[in-house]
Amino acid sequence: MSILEILQSVQFINAKGKRFAVVDAEAWEAIIEWLENLEDLQILRQSAAELEASDGDREKAGWLNWDTVVGEIE
Repeated sequence: MSILEILQSVQFINAKGKRFAVVDAEAWEAIIEWLENLEDLQILRQSAAELEASDGDREKAGWLNWDTVVGEIE
């Protein structure tokens, strides 16, 4: 199911004077996954632009050396 289909499947209810949007749990998880992928894509584009601006020099672009940080994430 595409994001557009999920958004079109939203149902609205009124309760206690408020309007709520209701989606099933699978649709909600798909929306979250789509947003996470979009965020990752934005990070990738920004990183690629920074690398290109530094003429491919990772250190100049501010990237960290893997051997330096690998111990910090274990």
